[in-house]
This record gives sequence, C-alpha cells and structure tokens, in this order.
Amino acid sequence: MSNEFNDYRANGEVAPDRWASALHLFDNGAGVPHEETTVERWERARLLFEAKDYISAARLLAAVVEEVPEQTGPRLLLARAYYHSAQLGRAEEQLRKVVERDPVEHYAHLLLGRTLERQGRDEEARPWLRMAAAFSGEVADDH
Repeated sequence: MSNEFNDYRANGEVAPDRWASALHLFDNGAGVPHEETTVERWERARLLFEAKDYISAARLLAAVVEEVPEQTGPRLLLARAYYHSAQLGRAEEQLRKVVERDPVEHYAHLLLGRTLERQGRDEEARPWLRMAAAFSGEVADDH
C-alpha cells in the first residue's frame, strides 16, 4: 500500500491503491487506525490485478486466501496473478486446489493447462485443455 495519498499513474489516472490510503480519514477514533477487512483487501487486490500489478495483487490475495480458503474466487484470482507474474509453480499449486475443490471450474482447467504449457509440459497440459474445451463446448485443439 502506498503512503502517498496523491499517487497517480504516469497517464494521470489515480493509482489503484490510493483509496486504501484514504481509509485513514475514517479511523476508529483518535489514533485508532481503520483495520482493513477481508472484503476490502479482496477489492483492493482486484484493483491491483486490473492495474496489472500482479505481484502486489498476489501478495494481498495470498492473505485473503489464507483467511477464506474455501472461497474459489480469491484463489482463482491468486492463481491468475501468479501466472501473469511468471510464478508458474505457485499458479499450478493454486489451480490444482481449485480443481480439486470445484472439478467443473472450467477456467481453472484452462489456466492449469496453459500454466503447464508455459513450463514446457505439453503432454501433461493436454488433458486439462481438452477438459476445459469440453466444459465450454469447444472442440479441443490437440496441437
């Protein structure tokens, strides 16, 4: 989180975590800072992800996933943040947990297949990509 209330991106837009600095405007009384809730951390992580700050999003999402391990959304977004920041082993680990808990989560199958491909594990990726294609009603591309 930035300590600069006036953070702006190079294009003039407000930095995605700027609002978090504003939380201190609503402290719980004199000298008692507002403690960010899990939902607020989740929202801030989504903003960071949308701003393509995948490493910061992943750090925040890892804490959210630890707090609510049963939730698929944060874990899937964590896997995506890991994937986009080239932390492929971590992405694979999270995606396997998503698929284990929710075997019909089609995007997890697709991203797991793509993650394995990026690691040069094409043979291992094929079944995941075929499953994702079947879930979406597409014809699988068998490379």
